Amino acid sequence: MQSSERSLSVWEQTNPQREFPRLTGDVTADVVVVGAGIAGMSVAYHLAKAGQNVVVLDDNAVGGGESGQTTAHLTSAMDDYYQVLEKVHGKDGARIAHDSHQGAIDTIERIVRENAIECDFERVDGYWFLGPDRDVSFLEKERDAATRAGAQGLEIVPRIPIDSWDSGPALRYPNQGQFHLLKYLEGLTTAVQAAGGRVHTGNHVNGVESGARPKVSGDGFSVSAAAVVMCTNSPVHDRVTMHTKQAPYRTFVVAGRIPAGAVPRILFWDTLDPYHYVRTQPVDGDPSSVWLIVGGEDHKTGHHDDAAERYARLEAWTRERFPVRSFELRWSGQVLEPVDYMGFIGRDPTHENVFLATGDSGQGMTHGTIAGMLISDLILGRPNPWEKLYDPSRKTLSLDSAKMFLEENLDVAAKLAELLPLGGEVASGAEIRPGEGAILQRGAKKIAAYRDDSGALHQCSAYCTHLGCVVHWNSEEKSWDCPCHGSRFSPTGELVLNGPAVTGLTRLDAEEG
Repeated sequence: MQSSERSLSVWEQTNPQREFPRLTGDVTADVVVVGAGIAGMSVAYHLAKAGQNVVVLDDNAVGGGESGQTTAHLTSAMDDYYQVLEKVHGKDGARIAHDSHQGAIDTIERIVRENAIECDFERVDGYWFLGPDRDVSFLEKERDAATRAGAQGLEIVPRIPIDSWDSGPALRYPNQGQFHLLKYLEGLTTAVQAAGGRVHTGNHVNGVESGARPKVSGDGFSVSAAAVVMCTNSPVHDRVTMHTKQAPYRTFVVAGRIPAGAVPRILFWDTLDPYHYVRTQPVDGDPSSVWLIVGGEDHKTGHHDDAAERYARLEAWTRERFPVRSFELRWSGQVLEPVDYMGFIGRDPTHENVFLATGDSGQGMTHGTIAGMLISDLILGRPNPWEKLYDPSRKTLSLDSAKMFLEENLDVAAKLAELLPLGGEVASGAEIRPGEGAILQRGAKKIAAYRDDSGALHQCSAYCTHLGCVVHWNSEEKSWDCPCHGSRFSPTGELVLNGPAVTGLTRLDAEEG
């Protein structure tokens, strides 16, 4: 994905992403992987190690998409809770969820060890603590459900082991993990290349052909292969099918330095909806302090333009509990929430010899690692006990999943009503200040208008090039965001920052609205 005018994450600040030579011409491979984040590079790693001729393509640097916006929790404590998964997917499904996510942590540890990757990997405990909307019985139910799923050593403790704040009762998950994501991806990339894999950045894929010999293509290049693997966060090759099964949300993160030792090296999350999630990370070159990284305050993509307020609430929540000296970093990322709470990883339901990984549900680090193991097994013809749970073609019948499916798709229908010519946000382009954007109404058409810092007004069609929803201005990220399926575009419209759209907004004549 292309970078926007967003704030950089801790990982980007401390380990700039790597770029590689752009692919030109037509080439062949055993497998072509589109997307060089945690999912794509994990798939490439396992296949290259198995002797497959692998080509990886991304239009940004390695880790330059949503992976680089993570907070890098490695956990088998499911953010939608085992007591919910058990209702939706049954006891066997909950058990597979635990086995796969815990197995992902174990796999990352093994890869780090075998390839001598210096990425600050360590085992840590994780804790669920109560928000004001829950009591200890909720933790007891979660402990029991997680134990039935195979989790070991869970216990309810009186409080999280932090001196600055009494959390109240918490559920401890032992044997979780954390790492520096971009340093890990650097190690994966080196290992893929050592095994003969090729990595290319600056290649924007805008065409995917399925069949006996599928092919991906873009401006000046193409790759044909026996299999294509789409690891683009949101599937960019699919118009409708997968997008009815998941919804895009933006999540917000703040980070500040605290004295080393002020907060133990643990992961913790509250039970609010949306929940807060917290961890520490060493500060490179400064043993006296660590980063305290706090996320939360999610909202559906394109539905609100109040990032400053959400960051302020995160900072206030954090200051009430932790000795933060100052907040130096803030950033946001996009997660895709599947209607039945589990990621979609496996064979594409409508494209022959195409595989996909999407629906990370805020647990992209383990979901991406699971993708590496599961998809490589499917391509190599090996059985995998996780296949059915993550199958992208699955139809999960439960009251919870049906309700979420209906709510999310009714929301899309409501946003499509914005196509009606009911007026713009401003009467003319003259009202738009430098560095800001707004929707104009011109006859029956809606215009996405942005005035750059020099005062020039840039105008594009306001209709998303995926399925035609009207985009909304994101003043914090300086982007146009689609409220239906999460596509995002640069302020002047021509660049796609996030799929499923593959082409930019249509540029219009520079008429002053």
